[in-house]
This record gives sequence, C-alpha cells and structure tokens, in this order.
Amino acid sequence: MQRATESDQPPPQRLSSSLHPETPKRRPRAASTGPRARARAFVIGERARAFWTRHFPEAAAEHWNDWTWQLRHRFRDLPGLERIVRLSESERKTIERIGGRLPVGITPFYAALMDPTDPSDPIRRTMIPVGAELVRGRGEADDPLDEDGDSPVPGLVHRYPDRVLFLVTNFCATYCRYCTRARMVGHTGEFHFNTVQYQRAIDYIAAHREVRDVLISGGDPLTMGDDRLEWLLSRLRRIPHVEFLRIGTKVPAVLPQRITRELVQMLRRFHPLWMSLHFMHAAELSPEVVQACERLADAGIPTGSQTVLVRGVNDDVDSIRQLVHGLLRARVRPYYLYQCDPISGSEHLRTPIERGLEIIAGLRGHTTGYACPTFVVDGPGGAGKIALSPEVMIGREGNDVLLRNYAGEICRYPDPLPPSSG
Repeated sequence: MQRATESDQPPPQRLSSSLHPETPKRRPRAASTGPRARARAFVIGERARAFWTRHFPEAAAEHWNDWTWQLRHRFRDLPGLERIVRLSESERKTIERIGGRLPVGITPFYAALMDPTDPSDPIRRTMIPVGAELVRGRGEADDPLDEDGDSPVPGLVHRYPDRVLFLVTNFCATYCRYCTRARMVGHTGEFHFNTVQYQRAIDYIAAHREVRDVLISGGDPLTMGDDRLEWLLSRLRRIPHVEFLRIGTKVPAVLPQRITRELVQMLRRFHPLWMSLHFMHAAELSPEVVQACERLADAGIPTGSQTVLVRGVNDDVDSIRQLVHGLLRARVRPYYLYQCDPISGSEHLRTPIERGLEIIAGLRGHTTGYACPTFVVDGPGGAGKIALSPEVMIGREGNDVLLRNYAGEICRYPDPLPPSSG
C-alpha cells in the first residue's frame, strides 16, 4: 500500500474562521490581467448583481467572482443575517441559542437567491434555523444512519461491500438545516482533515481489494483548494482496484464561482470521475449555476443530482417537476430523491413517505424518464439505501400479470407460469 513521505504531504490550507466578514474598504487599484480575466469568466445573474450592489458596494467584480472571497464573506451570525433578511422572532431566538449545534453559514451568492421578507421562501427555509430545530422528535438521533458504527478508521465509512464513503473535511460553503452530518460539519473551527487521517483512510482502501468505488464527501470536498484535492485524487488513482471515483458536493448550487476553468481542467485528468450534486429547488438554477454545471458537462464529467424531500420546500409534484426539468436543461441527471433523514431536530422538515411516492407517481409517464429520480429511504441504524416506488403490480390472473400504468389504468401482461413439475 502507498504511504506518504514528506514530499507526499498535501499542500497546507487555511480557512478564515472570522465570524464578522468585512467588505474591502476600497476598490483595489487596477487589477492584474489574471483577476480581471477570471471575473469576466463568470456570468452574474440579475438577482446576484442587485444583492452585490446593495450589500457589497465596495467590492469589485473580481471579488464577487472569487470563490475564496465568497467563503470569507459568508453570513454566519445574527448581525450579519439582520443586514440581509427580515428575521422572524423564531429565527432570531434560535440563532441566538444555536450554541454548539450546526452553525449558520450562507455565501453572499446563495443569500442573493433568498426572499428577504418571506420566512417560507424555499431556500431561506433550508438555511436559517427556527425553534423546532432545537427539539428532538421521536426516533431522531444525531447519527441516525450509524455512519460512525461503520467507520473502520476515522473519516471512512465502509457499509456496502464494494464501496466506501471518504469524508475529507467537515467544512461546507453553506450549512443545510436538514444535514445528515450536522453532528460533525461546521465545528472545531472549520478545517480540512490532516494528512495522517487521510493516509489512514487511503491505506485502508489500498488494503481492501473489494473496494472499487470511492465517494469523496464531507463536508464539501470542493471547498478545498485545487492542489489539495488533486493530491487526494492522485493517491486514490494509484490504487489498482479503485475503478470509480465520485465527488459529492453542493458547491455548484451555492458557490458556482468555485467551478473555475482551472479546477475543471484538473478534474478531467482523473477520468472516469463522476459528481453527485445537491440541488433542492428550481430557484437554485440561476445563470451562474447553469454555467457551472455546463462547465463540468463540457469537461466530460457526468453529474447526477441528489435532492432531499423537505416540507415546505419541494414536497409537491410541481416543485420537483420544475427542478428536474431545469436540471436536465443544465445537463444534470436527476438521480436520487431522498426521504429526509431523522436527524435530531428535523421533525418540522420531514414529510410522510407517502408524499415522496405521490411525487414519483406524478412524474412517471407525465415527463421523460430521464427526469424521474429514484425515491430512497436511507435505513436508520446503517440499513443502507432502500428504493421505494408506487405500487404498480396489482397481482396475477393465471398467465397474466395485472399492472397499473401512469394514468391509473389496469393492463394485462402475458407472463406464463412455469409448467408444473408434477
């Protein structure tokens, strides 16, 4: 197995831990060709431009389109949020009481997509905590999927026979209130894991030849610098039996400025590489986000979307239909529709499983099959993903199977029973 030498150490990376981001005091002098060229490389949508002009008037385009600037200027505390959103009493009190729980963190770009006056705005509902988050409901747990129980070494989850989940950071660009890993992300100063922890996981993968598929997640791997991410990918690519690399990320939706041409050029060197993107609502599909997704597609990186079903956000057929149609236009394949995991304080966000089945039934046959994700429940206690679908097989009459189609009609399919062995 491969072991790290001094020259194999990943490049160091530090992240700002400031809770009070500040706008540059003045515009910089004439910028170099590099920053200006990078600024021109990104589109800026109308909502983002209006928000930028109002809340960061001293920032130049090269600031707004710099993903590290976006991270440094996230809204993370009550004074920052009150600058941009008219908070309800429940939101304000909860932010004050959040303590050691999942912190608040919203990039300026993503904040621009929220309605500042409507607490029921779908993006806002997934970003700003309310009082119900502080109450643990029946069956809820901090680690409902028992990922820690399936971790042979820190940061690695080995649940399924041929694949592992490699957690490489606890840092995210934004913190979703329904996050399965709320117990770990955003804490201890927001850091990327160290080389020793990485190497223990890499050594485990190298020693287990049954592992052919590695999903890199966290936190969000794309909040890491290009050099550090390349270091990890190259070490995994050295392992002969690892055939399939995936990256799980919400960055294209909340920080599209991160999908630089340099990042994409680096990633394409590790084909075959797939990305699992996290989208929740059609309101996320701004011009910037579509551009980021198309850059990945143009580089030959297949992308699939994973969406969590959340009450008041996307729990109806029309919301999901608009989302999946928009994703296909951006060349992202809708992959999974997840039942929200029963993490502590999530009861107000979870929907009945029947709602997910109704949504799938409302898509199948009514739109292209490419737009129909698989509805899954991640079984509590480490049971793994369980696919659910509307009941379509009614039963059997002799040599015919009775099936229900998308319109609710019953049809017969000839399916002869095997001859009797007697």
